[in-house]
Amino acid sequence: MIIILVSMLFIMSCRVLDVSFGTVRTLMVVKGHKYTAAILGFIEVTIWVVAIRHIMLNLDNLWNILGYSLGFSLGTILGITIENKFGKGYVQMYVVSKHYTDKIANSLRSSKVGVTILPGEGVRGGVAILVILVNVRRKDEVIKLIEKIDSQSFISVQTAVPYRGFIHSRK
Repeated sequence: MIIILVSMLFIMSCRVLDVSFGTVRTLMVVKGHKYTAAILGFIEVTIWVVAIRHIMLNLDNLWNILGYSLGFSLGTILGITIENKFGKGYVQMYVVSKHYTDKIANSLRSSKVGVTILPGEGVRGGVAILVILVNVRRKDEVIKLIEKIDSQSFISVQTAVPYRGFIHSRK
């Protein structure tokens, strides 16, 4: 029984690692970091081959298959957590607030976050749209600042890949 448990935990651990690397690798591909993605892909596939070899040698063991599946799930969670914690790059945020646009902009600016206010036209008339480009590590901080002022505001967040130019960060 102990051998079955150790085998399952080995496969699960391999999957947690390779899926975590795969998740971060995919995010690096999206952001255009091709060399980092290639290195992560090499590590990911090497770990996967070790895990799948162990499963193929023991296909009759249901616990190994469950370990494989559980490792995949946990690896996905861990990979996203790693990216959110240590991710590099930028996100672009659009914010529409019915009544607090200036207050949100001033609060963000005093927190050293650059904000551009654009005019827009909605169904019920004019609106102001806040455009924010911020390091991905500050995304949650910015969202909290916005929601503290207007919990009903519309917030959209996308990955931003700067093409050229200078992004000034005072923090």
